[in-house]
Amino acid sequence: MAQINAKDVMALRNRTGLPMMACKKALTEAGGDMELAENNLRKTLKGKMESRTDRVATEGRVAVAVNGSSAAIVDLKAETDFTAKNDKFIEAADKIAQLALDLPAGPIAPTDEMNAIMDDIRISTGENASVARIHKIEKDNGESFSSYVHHDGKTAVLVHASAGVEDDVLRQICMHITAAVPRPIGITADDIPADLVEKERKFRMEQAVESGKNEEIATMMVEGGLKKFYSDVALIEQDFVVDPSKKIKDLLGGATIKSFFRWEVGAEEA
Repeated sequence: MAQINAKDVMALRNRTGLPMMACKKALTEAGGDMELAENNLRKTLKGKMESRTDRVATEGRVAVAVNGSSAAIVDLKAETDFTAKNDKFIEAADKIAQLALDLPAGPIAPTDEMNAIMDDIRISTGENASVARIHKIEKDNGESFSSYVHHDGKTAVLVHASAGVEDDVLRQICMHITAAVPRPIGITADDIPADLVEKERKFRMEQAVESGKNEEIATMMVEGGLKKFYSDVALIEQDFVVDPSKKIKDLLGGATIKSFFRWEVGAEEA
């Protein structure tokens, strides 16, 4: 039987994050072969983890990666805040965001390499950890990206703008999107989903009718109410949180926001 020393046990523990006794047992069964012991552990524990994928994972972390003409935003799930704040989980989010930069633009399904990274997390923590969503965008020459990840790693914003927006201004817009209440739903009024607009229109019409207004006045009240609705939820019409005397469109000058993503742990909408 191969002699298993403490140094090898510690090395395997550092590579897997598993308890010392489990590592020692794996090394013993593998005859001291580090690679074989690690592979056997991962195969065994990965099988056990598959039975835990139905457990609710409401914690997690979001991350953003930007490189040249590409940018990616990712959202990872975990069961506990403790795991989500773990250095290995943070590194996993950053790594997966970087890997996404090399893939085609649009929504991205996790690759084998990404799934392997999450398998490591699941094995070392015993939690149901997974990739919730990934999206990559691209820009043309002269256009800009900016991003902001909140200090707790639970909210991230990625913005794509046309030429003509200074970096610090775009960064402030990212922070505005993070903090704004109500949250922006679209860039302009035309981007607000029709069903939400119709729901708001119906609500305001019912209010006007119940207050005894005639049809003409009720219609005017509804149109005025919709303008307020658009100023609340259309990004460029929102009051800038840092200086409410300005709207976001005032910060842009003649430039435009081409797209933005505001992802928060536990939410599925972009």
